[in-house]
Formats: sequence, C-alpha cells, structure tokens
Amino acid sequence: MDEELEQTAPKGKNDTFHDLTEKVEKAIAVAVVRKGADKEKVFDYLDELDELAETAGAEIIEKTYQELARPNPATAIGTGKVEELKEVLRENDVHLVIFDDDLTPAQTKNLENAWGVKIVDRSGLILDIFAKHARTLEARTQVQLAQLQYMLPRLTRMWTHLSKQYGGIGTNMKGKGETQIETDRRLIKIRIQRLKEDLKEIAGQKEVQRKNRIDLPKFALVGYTNAGKSTLMNAITDAGCYVEDKLFATLDTTIRGITLPSGQKSVISDTVGFIRKLPHHLVASFRSTLSEARDADVILHVVDVSHKLFREHIQVVRDTLDGLGIKDKPTILVFNKIDKFEDREMLNAIKEDYPDCIFISAKKLHNITSLLDLMQEKYDENVKCTNILLPYTDMQKISQIYGLCEIIKRTDGDDGIQLELKINKEKDQIFFHHFEQYITQ
Repeated sequence: MDEELEQTAPKGKNDTFHDLTEKVEKAIAVAVVRKGADKEKVFDYLDELDELAETAGAEIIEKTYQELARPNPATAIGTGKVEELKEVLRENDVHLVIFDDDLTPAQTKNLENAWGVKIVDRSGLILDIFAKHARTLEARTQVQLAQLQYMLPRLTRMWTHLSKQYGGIGTNMKGKGETQIETDRRLIKIRIQRLKEDLKEIAGQKEVQRKNRIDLPKFALVGYTNAGKSTLMNAITDAGCYVEDKLFATLDTTIRGITLPSGQKSVISDTVGFIRKLPHHLVASFRSTLSEARDADVILHVVDVSHKLFREHIQVVRDTLDGLGIKDKPTILVFNKIDKFEDREMLNAIKEDYPDCIFISAKKLHNITSLLDLMQEKYDENVKCTNILLPYTDMQKISQIYGLCEIIKRTDGDDGIQLELKINKEKDQIFFHHFEQYITQ
C-alpha cells in the first residue's frame, strides 16, 4: 500500500514539483514588493532566488519585480505586468517562471492559464532542491512529508485523476458522490500521517542513540545556507563533508569527534542551513534533524560576513532557532570568509557591533586554533567542577556518573574512587540529587 500511495502524484506536465535537473531550463525570476521598498535589497533577494534556481538546475535569464500596495489576489502581479511578461516569455522561448514569494493555488493556476508555462513559487523551488539533496532515510522522509503538506491545498490544479484506482480494505468506503479530488486528498492525508509516524519512530531511535553515547561536550554548527559550515567542519575535524558553492549543499546532519585544547574529547555536528522565507512545513519536518542543535552545549553560529546582507542572515537564523525552541544556548558568533575582505577597517567596524564574535576563514584555515580555544572557554563557562569519592560498595553507579559528567581525573584509592568532574549546568540538579552525599569539596 505504501508503494502505491507514493504514486499519488504521478509525473505529468502539471506536477507541482518539476524535475529541473534533467536539463538546464531558462527561467524568469519575479518578485512582488511593497511600494517604496529598498531597491538594492530587492535585487539581493532576486540574486538569492537566482542561486536557488541554479542549484535546482535552472538558468535565470531575467529578473524583474513590481511594487504594489498588496499582491493581486488573482495573479500576484498586476494585469499589465502579466501582459508584459507574456511577451518576454514568448520572445525568449522561456517555459518557467519562478516567484520569490509563495503563491496561492488560484494565483498559480491563473498565471499558468495566462502564460501557458510552468509556475514555481519559492517554497516549491526549495522543496525541489531538498528532494534532490536528501540522502539519508530521515532526510528523504522529512522532504516527502513537507512536499505532501505543500501539495495538499494545490491538488485541484495538479491532477484531474490518479494514474490508477486502488482496491482493498479502506478504498470501498467512499461516499456515492465522492469526487476524484476527494479521493486524492484522502490518500495524501493517509500518506502524511504515515510519514509523521515514521519520523516519530526515527526520532525515537536517535534519542536512544544519544542517551547511549558517553556524555561528551557537544557543539553544533548552525547558520544561513552557504555560510561555510561544512568547510568549517572539515577544517576542524577532517570530516570530508561534501562542500559545494551552492545553497543547501548539506541537508543531512554530520557528527564527528574533535579534541578540545584541554585534551577533552567532544563531538560537533553540522546541520542544514537556514534561509529567508524557509517553508514552515519544511522547518517543522526537520525538527528531528535539528535536535542535535537543541542538545548541544554550545552553538557555533557561522556567518558569511562577506555577504552584503549578513546582518539580516544573522536575524533569520536567530528567529528560526527561536521558532524551534532553541534559545538561550551558549553561542559563538563565527564570522567566516574574511579571506574575501580587502578592507580590514570594515572588520574593525563589524567587531564594534558584535564584540563577542570571532573572525575566521575556514577555507584558508585562518584563526581555527583561536576558535577551538574559544570553544573550550565557552564550554567551560557552562560547567561546574567538583570532586567526589565513590565507595567501592556503590560501583554500580559509576556508569551513571560517566553519563552525566566529564571525568577530568580518576584515582583509585583505598576507600573508593576519587573523581574530579565537570558537570554541565543544565544537568547539575540531576547530578546533585543523586550524588550529593559523595561530594568531597
């Protein structure tokens, strides 16, 4: 049944998710902005849409925008702009238009009817890219879920019928007057529920794996897409993470071991990049992937400081983390790609605005040692040090101690085991509840 349900969106010329990877398609990028919008920022947004399109396999031959008090409810852009672009599409033999904002199903349908070409909005484009780059079972499941949630309100324009009718239990219960679109919608909802259950099971398995790990210091890399997180991961760990100068080159979480300057073993994870207007279905689906950031002792927020809109990128990441319930974590603001700067005075000005930041070049391996020192310092700020004497009669508790603490020194004496410990402040209440009687200082 699962295999059949996956076929509820058969390939066809009106599919929402277009395969842009078979050949490079020419496209036009369109944005709708409020009157008086910052023109430079508008074109920066269109440049980002251009990068997204390139990642998906399309070539933007023209970028255009229209200022409106509010988007046209029928076509997003005005009727005059519709006619203008119809001529541009015809003259350049373009069969794909990509909008920088999400369109309603009605807007998409009306534009397709007016132009006779494929219409893809920002969310649809990002979902295409995620589907292309998903490698692990978890990432593929997350993308499928987000795609189906995106498809559900758009069914009326996507299919007129399924490629086949399904038999068996549960398919003979539809009412006498149920239309094909109602059947499609019901099957999609069933598939969505099953994918949610699959993700819940995967999340549970990952939680068990996390609990079974020795409780090492944990660091997580987060940042706007293409900020250089994977390059930094490789610089710190020699992890061999896939690196490409494209948006969303990394979707699957990579976890590697590192050694802090103190000699303490620890782990660091690389997570999916964030982006402006990231589809909310996608953010919700990737919650389990981002659990590594939620569980981290210290977050490394990596920023492409050479980008004109790096301040906005910082805020996008912070807002997304807040939306995921990841806040008030010890964080290091890592300004990457300083090798692209010729004006060092500009870096000094940025330092005044972000006094706790660190400047690095992951590509050139500049200041990586200083970053590791700062990671050690930030981690140590979040731990307490204590000594305990565990009697040999209570040795069954030693594994619990190793699971809660970082062991700095162990001495086996006559009366028991003397342990010098570092305890994460988030876990100190649990530790003192169980081991207060063994504390020696």
